[in-house]
Amino acid sequence: MGLPRRAREPTELRKSLKPLLEKRRRARINESLRQLRALVLPLLGLESSGCSKLEKADILEMTVRFLQELPASSCLAAAPTPSDSYREGYGACLARLARVLPACGALERALGARLLEHLRQRAAGASPDGGRPEDSCGSPSPSAPPTPAPSPPASPRGPGLWRPW
Repeated sequence: MGLPRRAREPTELRKSLKPLLEKRRRARINESLRQLRALVLPLLGLESSGCSKLEKADILEMTVRFLQELPASSCLAAAPTPSDSYREGYGACLARLARVLPACGALERALGARLLEHLRQRAAGASPDGGRPEDSCGSPSPSAPPTPAPSPPASPRGPGLWRPW
């Protein structure tokens, strides 16, 4: 005696969809390999007409070899430093605050302007570690002790990914 009709339907549906899903997955892989081949061959100085029949493994091996041969400095130069990322995020927050603060009316106009001016000055001179660029030489400024700048929370994904928004 077989299973009732209802119990077999999900199983049959899964069995009928599996080939379609596999076909789509393979099509995505093949399209990505085609794009990778089109990107890597010119960078390696090879003509795509001369390499018309490359196996998938060949394309992947060429890509790995190309990425290993990249100088480490070019990878580092492309990635923003944590300090740049911090300044960019701080500037974006400041711009948003400058739009929202006058519109919400939570502060008096003069006080809001003073706050924005103070934050702009901090943005111009602050670094993520709370110091100022002029303090980085080891000589503290004689006028006043530096006030702490907002520092980013420690990111579990590593430096350079933190955004204050």
